Amino acid sequence: MKSKIYTKAAKAKRLLTVVMAASAIFTAKAQDKVEANIGAGFVNQYIWRGLDVGDASLQPTVGVAYKGISLSAWGSVGLTDATDTKELDLTLAYSIAGFNFGITDYWFSQGSYFKYKNKNTTHVWEANVGYDFGFLSLQWFTNFAGDDGVNGSGDRAFSSYFELAAPFRLGGLEWKATLGVVPFTTSFYSADGFAVTNVGLCATKEFVIKDKYHLPVFVGLTANPNSEKMYLIFGTSFSM
Repeated sequence: MKSKIYTKAAKAKRLLTVVMAASAIFTAKAQDKVEANIGAGFVNQYIWRGLDVGDASLQPTVGVAYKGISLSAWGSVGLTDATDTKELDLTLAYSIAGFNFGITDYWFSQGSYFKYKNKNTTHVWEANVGYDFGFLSLQWFTNFAGDDGVNGSGDRAFSSYFELAAPFRLGGLEWKATLGVVPFTTSFYSADGFAVTNVGLCATKEFVIKDKYHLPVFVGLTANPNSEKMYLIFGTSFSM
């Protein structure tokens, strides 16, 4: 990641999607009434799509949903390194019968929130589309505006990322295997052509407290063959 908004990733850049429940991102199914959700997650290091984004982080979230449409806000702030980027993401999404699509506005605290001009912003706008078959989910993400990376010719890369994820149960734990690739050259993901950036396996155990509160705890192993890095990630999250 060589984009100016990702200071740490320029050296190596964001659970195993964000290692699964680490971000505690709000998701929605079709409802007949408005539902709201608040929560927070903690991770010992912030790894996103196989990229090193920061050290130990607190990641709060809030969202509302109605009949498959959801609007959520998700943030991250470093707990141990004052130089870690503070992040705020807003996502508008829709899901129905396994199909989903959405738009996310990523913002990073190095710049003013209210600057939106293409070459003078620290926002990145991303669109995604995917389908969940139950035993396998597929997701495609593309940056379409904002502070995107560049390709080999120095033009906007429309940086993209494709991910396969397969959940399964083994030994009393919930597992998820992940494979993520960057299909073409972009400085946003520090990829020189097609690159495998995220190969991961995550195990989650949910603890029930007083028959009412659910506290998922997970450990994930993530490798990034493109940057030749590997990470062992611990996290937990709660929502209500």
